Amino acid sequence: MAVALIATGARADEFVRADCRNVVAPSASLHYDSPEHALWYRRFWTGSCEHLPLLCLPGSPNWNEIVGKLLARGGPDERQALLPKACRLGQLIGLEWSRDKKVKHITTGDLRTFNSLLDASGDALRGVDQVDAKARAMTTPR
Repeated sequence: MAVALIATGARADEFVRADCRNVVAPSASLHYDSPEHALWYRRFWTGSCEHLPLLCLPGSPNWNEIVGKLLARGGPDERQALLPKACRLGQLIGLEWSRDKKVKHITTGDLRTFNSLLDASGDALRGVDQVDAKARAMTTPR
């Protein structure tokens, strides 16, 4: 990813929505298993398949959109608590999902399940907490 981003003059964290950038670790400080891992991580946040193989499906859902939907559903009173949780959750899930399929613990099917849980939750903050607990359980070494 660094090579692709240097070539385009982009910063590594530009793909994360602006209101999440102060909450999540900058991409430059994250550990990626490979350049492809970094590109798939960008896909998770943006929906962009730029520099990825043909098997990548661009578009929605992507985490930037999901955070926006959560904030809209949570309303202004919950925004201060909801935003950092949703952004950190995206980093947790995205870093694991974007890994090589032989080593990752969160799959595209899990993303669908997480999205359904978030949609079904009557309370956006509670939904984020539920998905966070599930994602942490999946990524915690046994």
